[in-house]
Amino acid sequence: MANCLTLKKSNCKNCYKCIRHCPVKSIRFSGNQAHIIGDECILCGHCFVVCPQNAKQIADSTEKVKVLLQGDCPVVVSLAPSFIANYDGAGIESIQTALRQLGFHSAEETAIGATFVKNEYNKMLLEEQRDVVISSCCHSVNLLIQKYYPDLLGCLADVLSPMQAHAQDIKRRIPDAKVVFIGPCVAKKDEAEMYPDLVDAVLTFEELTQWLEAERITLSGESDRDENSRARFFPTTGGILKTMNTEIEGYSYLAIDGVENCIAALKDIQNGKIHHCFIEMSACAGSCIGGPVMEKYHRTPVQDYIQVSEYAGKKDFSVARPETASLKKDFSAIQHHAMRPSEAEITKILADMGKTTPDKELNCGSCGYNTCREKAVAIYQGKAEISMCLPYLMDRAEGFSDAIVSNTPNGIIVLNDRLEIQQINQPALHIMNLRHPSEVLGEQAVRVMDPVPLLKVQQEKQGVYNERLYLAEYDRYVEQTIVPAKDSKMLICLMRDVTGEEKERQRKEEISRNTVEVADKVVEKQMRIVQEIASLLGETAAETKIALSNLKESITDE
Repeated sequence: MANCLTLKKSNCKNCYKCIRHCPVKSIRFSGNQAHIIGDECILCGHCFVVCPQNAKQIADSTEKVKVLLQGDCPVVVSLAPSFIANYDGAGIESIQTALRQLGFHSAEETAIGATFVKNEYNKMLLEEQRDVVISSCCHSVNLLIQKYYPDLLGCLADVLSPMQAHAQDIKRRIPDAKVVFIGPCVAKKDEAEMYPDLVDAVLTFEELTQWLEAERITLSGESDRDENSRARFFPTTGGILKTMNTEIEGYSYLAIDGVENCIAALKDIQNGKIHHCFIEMSACAGSCIGGPVMEKYHRTPVQDYIQVSEYAGKKDFSVARPETASLKKDFSAIQHHAMRPSEAEITKILADMGKTTPDKELNCGSCGYNTCREKAVAIYQGKAEISMCLPYLMDRAEGFSDAIVSNTPNGIIVLNDRLEIQQINQPALHIMNLRHPSEVLGEQAVRVMDPVPLLKVQQEKQGVYNERLYLAEYDRYVEQTIVPAKDSKMLICLMRDVTGEEKERQRKEEISRNTVEVADKVVEKQMRIVQEIASLLGETAAETKIALSNLKESITDE
């Protein structure tokens, strides 16, 4: 498997969008980074198209082609017929002029090779009388069958793709030529690597556009329609059938695009539900004009179809038909070694994800897998991680949050932007003399608390912290904190019940006040006693003085 799709790790943001869109789930996650599993990938390019961070990149072959141009061999371009849509009506002559300015020997339309291929399809249906025949133009479809439906390889037309058939024809006509295919497809890079003797390098339209811009080469918008060019229909859904003889008796003719639709059809073939049918299969919705490069950079499917339809003629290209043997192509099964877990191992992994009963298997697809069981298998194979399950993460987050909310001694009330109660814990219920959350959930906060502080925080976007309040209706004192939740319109109200503290403080204040009063009374009494003692002492001294004076006078008289 060529390393055609690469990952820019710095851009990968662990969003899982690529695995959600990957039809064969050939992406594994490790260290929160997506990794493409080469032996399982069918190179449809969906992950490249849908990646919102441009973390998936198509390997650039521009330098490889520049090296070819520096050599002595003529380098010829095989240009995919979808070019007319990608370059907004610029005809083949305009493209040829621009490519010669870049140093190419010449440029031809891959539709020439498509003419060879459709003739082989017609011959196959007429002469070989096969039951079901699947077109082999799309390399992603070929890989899908080789890797996931190897029992249907006998249905796959053993014919070269138009790119290969045209490259073979170029090398037959131009000795020593090197062939560079240019188109909208990432899978063609891998096809060129798998069959190196035919195509020497592959560029996408995006690579060519960047190269032309770097060299300041502009394309003229002139079209050069040729009536002998019916195979230009090939890049559209049903385009192969438009060029074929669909009147061969005994066959039905179907055109199927999109990998999911192709998989559904392949399953029907496996189950014996489809017979005597020629099926044109394209991995991309809309066929090649919906290829990953055009899908990402040039998404105008209706306009693109009109461009191709108006450019295509009603007759075949005037080309010599090559030998049938030279157009044969062998397909073999491509093994990928992903171990399958036992039922017990799947059950254990499901239990680790919290899927202990079938009703808990939501099959929501948020992880990218269609069912929880598919996800469990991917975990066993090392392709996925338990943490990729959104309900699992939500349950863990909610469980962690609930554990904090439920076990904290403080009351917690969560309100939305309409000040409706969204969550209330047991301590808050106790503060407000409520028995059950259902009594207030979804109700306006004004029913159980003063809304004024809430409105103030909501309007000013500033929290209020540790404000002590007396809730008269509940006869409780609380320290209330109200904060706006970050990045949301929610408010969180925290209440710490300080009734006990407040009553203890009041009791101590009462004791202190009583103590002061008692002290004042004692002091007052003591002062009164002192005054009384002093008064008594004063009277006694006066009496003694009088007695002594009288005694002195008595003695003197004697």
